[in-house]
Amino acid sequence: MSIVRAKKHLGQHFLTDKNIASKIVEALRPQSGYKQVLEVGPGMGILSDFLLQKTDYETYLIDIDTESYEFLAKKYPQLGSRLINADFLELDFAATFNGPLAVIGNFPYNISSQILFKILDNRHQVPEVVGMFQKEVAERCNAKAGSKEYGILSVFLQAYYKVEYLFTVKAGVFNPPPKVLSAVIRMTRNEVQELGCDEKLFWQVVKAGFNQRRKTLRNALSSLINKEKLTDEPMLELRAERLTVNDFVALTNRITETR
Repeated sequence: MSIVRAKKHLGQHFLTDKNIASKIVEALRPQSGYKQVLEVGPGMGILSDFLLQKTDYETYLIDIDTESYEFLAKKYPQLGSRLINADFLELDFAATFNGPLAVIGNFPYNISSQILFKILDNRHQVPEVVGMFQKEVAERCNAKAGSKEYGILSVFLQAYYKVEYLFTVKAGVFNPPPKVLSAVIRMTRNEVQELGCDEKLFWQVVKAGFNQRRKTLRNALSSLINKEKLTDEPMLELRAERLTVNDFVALTNRITETR
């Protein structure tokens, strides 16, 4: 078979190491309650080869790259409609999948944050995610309050998922090699169905706090709070990076009460 050309504008760096591909697939835990797995950006199918050997779940592949789609259609004719030529960011999860599914992939680095926010939007249907990211992004996903990596992505993901940093991957196992280190993380849906606060306001508070992360929250959130009624709120004297998810929930409730 011919090979697929990696396209810079799609952020493609094809994994070439089968041992690492196997490790990524083995990090899935279908015993947690899903029977469907969606691989994003399969390229030439190095992860797909291992996924399709599994019998405890049904594998779907989605790739926006027509060249990859045509390559994979010849390689895996048995997939039929489970091979999707579309943009993952535009995918209608509820219409495509009946029930919960895991998401896996060597994700394109240029849209990795958008992929994570898409998963967050569909969190009630996605109990698990295993994926390769730029190491810096993986560290942000897993960062704890107080660290310099901790930010908007950390808070939003950890509000709904347990995030585990699994292992680091060197550049030499990709074609073409990226200019950065990579890492694999696993995200497992936690028990939180609702945050217990105004979730729209929660997102606004987190974003505003980190968009001006050098300022105290009293100043960073000036457009969202009633300063006169929150003179005694100690969390407002801190910077956003000091607050845990639960702190942000509590602060959101305090802001709601005083509006």
